[in-house]
Amino acid sequence: MTEYFKAVVDADDAPIVICDVNHIIIYMNPTAIKRYEKRGVANLIGQSIFDCHNAHSKGIILSVFNRFLTDPSLSKVYTYTKNWGGEDSDVYIVALRDDTGTLIGYYEKHESRLHEKTEA
Repeated sequence: MTEYFKAVVDADDAPIVICDVNHIIIYMNPTAIKRYEKRGVANLIGQSIFDCHNAHSKGIILSVFNRFLTDPSLSKVYTYTKNWGGEDSDVYIVALRDDTGTLIGYYEKHESRLHEKTEA
């Protein structure tokens, strides 16, 4: 089943960076690797998410993380809107929980505000 979950994350057009509860980056989808390649992506996996964020961003991440810990019903928090190379995107932090509802990690996801065009 794991390969299906990886395939879903890898197929997403948005950069997805997955962290464990110790704030260590455990996975980046291909879009995230491409987006952050100038930051030395190969060195980010296995490192703290805080190594590539400023103090303000660290505060946001920790605040959302603490909300996830105290409210098991909370699963997704909007953090800000970012313009990246002319593309506006809403940035969210999403909780990852096991079958018992225990927080096991989180990921950051950028959702583009650009409308898709149909191929048909």
